[in-house]
Amino acid sequence: MAASKPVEPQSGTGLPRWQLALLVGTPIVLGVGAVYLWNRSRAKEKRGKGSGERKTPEGSASPVQGQDGAAKANPELDNLSPLDKAQAAKNKGNKYFKAGKYENAIQCYTEAISMCPTEQKSDLSTFYQNRAAAYEQLSKWAEVVQDCTKAVGLNPRYIKALFRRAKALEKLDNKKECLEDVTAVCILEAFQNQQSMLLADKVLKQLGKEKAKEKYKNREPMMPSPQFIKSYFSSFTDDIISQPLQKGEKKDEDKDKEGEAAEVSESLGYLKAKQFMDEENYDKIISECTKEIDSEGRYTAEALLLRATFYLLIGNATAAQPDLDRVINMKDANVKLRANALIKRGSMYMQQQQPLLSTQDFNMAAEIDTRNPDVYHHRGQLKILLDQVDEAVGDFDECILLRPDSALAQAQKCFALYRQAYTGNNAAQVQTAMDGFEDVIKRFPKCAEGYALFAQALTDQQQFGKADEMYDKCIELEPDNATTYVHKGLLQLQWKQDLDLGLDLISKAIEIDNKCDFAYETMGTIEVQRGNLDKAIDMFNKAINLAKSEMEMAHLYSLCDAAYAQTEVARKYGLKPPTL
Repeated sequence: MAASKPVEPQSGTGLPRWQLALLVGTPIVLGVGAVYLWNRSRAKEKRGKGSGERKTPEGSASPVQGQDGAAKANPELDNLSPLDKAQAAKNKGNKYFKAGKYENAIQCYTEAISMCPTEQKSDLSTFYQNRAAAYEQLSKWAEVVQDCTKAVGLNPRYIKALFRRAKALEKLDNKKECLEDVTAVCILEAFQNQQSMLLADKVLKQLGKEKAKEKYKNREPMMPSPQFIKSYFSSFTDDIISQPLQKGEKKDEDKDKEGEAAEVSESLGYLKAKQFMDEENYDKIISECTKEIDSEGRYTAEALLLRATFYLLIGNATAAQPDLDRVINMKDANVKLRANALIKRGSMYMQQQQPLLSTQDFNMAAEIDTRNPDVYHHRGQLKILLDQVDEAVGDFDECILLRPDSALAQAQKCFALYRQAYTGNNAAQVQTAMDGFEDVIKRFPKCAEGYALFAQALTDQQQFGKADEMYDKCIELEPDNATTYVHKGLLQLQWKQDLDLGLDLISKAIEIDNKCDFAYETMGTIEVQRGNLDKAIDMFNKAINLAKSEMEMAHLYSLCDAAYAQTEVARKYGLKPPTL
């Protein structure tokens, strides 16, 4: 389950990333991990303050008692001004509303609207909003939108009307305009109301899923960068297909040199594919594997697994699954091939948000190949994503027992323990985990992942100088790892508030790997915070085109849609969130 960027647990404590980057308006200098936790705690504290439902109309009134809704003559009204008469009708409507007599309330609000002088815009907007509230109780969504639109036309920053219209637009499945309205509400309320934040999150997720489903289905497959591919394969230590050519798998030219009569043939496509892997000529691997499979050659099982792996790498899970299924069901195939196929199918299911199927595949892999360290390593990562830290640590321990030199498993075990201690606010356990990191980098000084994970923990602990040193170690060991430059750039923003240096490092990441979607996503996030919405949208679109799964693409669309909604809100109402 190798990943190009950190993944938060599904049931963890973080708010959605669109809030962090776009709508929360919190300066990104707080840091990615810290902002997640900080905003969640702030949201819980404020839930009692600003999460109340906006159901009642405006204007105080006591409940109606013993009234049937019929209008009764009142001589005192004859001496009132038109505005006073309108207010009286509104107050009467409020009484009916609170008594649950919504049709009668609508009649009164209609009277108020008809009697109110047109120059009294504030009062008139209130009457329209109140009538919309009554229509809302009757589920007349089109009428709600119509009246709220009139109210907002008279008072463009009318929070109640904007939010009520947003809810009605959601009911009418007009997600785009709903998002614009709820974005305006979030900004006007300074992101203090849980109810509007939750609606924005819900709509953004729905939009993201809808757009990603269509886009991902029709996308052009794209081979990731060589660095990403090598990083992916490095997460496996017991994977036959990722190993260099073995003695029994000689290249054809080597066979000729030994006098063996073996001409290059289509049936040897797998060996050619392995040769291309060694040469980092990745674009030709799928076609060579296909030749082996079509000819039913000696290495059919290996070719199926290698082809499936590259289908996954280019984001074509639909093509990968049949190949993985075939390998898994080959009872006479090497058990390590079948276990590896189960690991990869399980990881694919997790990307597709099917944790039950994913867990089943990992458990099956552990049953058929009990001493395969890769099974426990990758299942441990799955358990972290499911927020099952104790089980994750157990799997990492099993991996380490089988392969004591697995620096990656040792580092990830430390990180799992650290996250558990950090989110549980257990200072003693946090220190134990930090000591564990020190031990890992001491025993495995060439494990870049150990330094990277330690740096993330140090950043959480606000030990910025040491975190920066850890990232420098990563860059020294893996100068072509673009993700490290992104993390180091974010650190500069949080530590020194050095926006220029942070952006320079993220730009360097893109220069090193122009297929690093994490770099484009982070750049877009920062540009939103700077108020450069058009540039942010461009960055998010670039990341969308590089997304490696439909789930990741849906998230990126949510970021892009949130940024676009802000451009519309700024254009319509002149509203902008705080910027860096």
